Amino acid sequence: MDFLVDGKKAYAYAAAHEIDAGRRTMVFVHGAGLDHSWWGLQSRYFGYHGWNVLACDLPGHGRSEGPPIGSVPQAADWVMRLLDAANITKASVVGHSMGSLIALECAARHAVRVERIALLGTAYPMNVSDGFLEAARNNDQSAYDMETIWGHAPQVPFGGNPNPGMWMYGDTLARLARLAPGVLYNDLKACKDYATGLESAARVGCPALVVAGGRDMMTPPKAAASLIRALTGATSVSIRSSGHSLMAEAPDATLDALIGFFRD
Repeated sequence: MDFLVDGKKAYAYAAAHEIDAGRRTMVFVHGAGLDHSWWGLQSRYFGYHGWNVLACDLPGHGRSEGPPIGSVPQAADWVMRLLDAANITKASVVGHSMGSLIALECAARHAVRVERIALLGTAYPMNVSDGFLEAARNNDQSAYDMETIWGHAPQVPFGGNPNPGMWMYGDTLARLARLAPGVLYNDLKACKDYATGLESAARVGCPALVVAGGRDMMTPPKAAASLIRALTGATSVSIRSSGHSLMAEAPDATLDALIGFFRD
């Protein structure tokens, strides 16, 4: 579904349903260099079980026009303008990795509009190594390789892809290959530069869920501990077998965690 945000085309997958103002709404926000399709199973489930879903492509990603947004707070404000374009007053926001920081900022900056947040594969600070950042700045293939390898648990290269017809490494590399030059660098730098996570978490008044992969090499569970402490009454779930790419590596367990949280 296409919207017009800031005079540019913005795409959000809506699970083949029209937006209904009488339904609850859930926004899905992807991580660095990725797009709406990262949420295929989860967005489709909620879209067919009574929710409006907007699995968005951030500017410069997927089917949304660029340029990419240079900071996490600015991206959170853009999500609110996407809701305006969809004529939605309130929503829950689910984010992965960089998207989890955006979801956090949505709740901190726009409290009256955000009902619940779910943060998957999150960390604060969300550190990015100098080598990774430099490779992304140079649009080097090694940056895409690092994101792909570090973004999955070590067992992934040995098979056992849980999503039928999906090769997890190849799927991630294909998404990254579609990026315009500079987009991955933009996203990684936004994550590294984000410096107000604990202050924002302390301002969040809505229920929050944190889902961590037990074998996550990019945002290990311990890296989310300070955020969990700062979020009042946050619910935390650990999926022990998964790496950073929770939605692909542990699709059923990830969906179960979201269903349990949003059913309440």
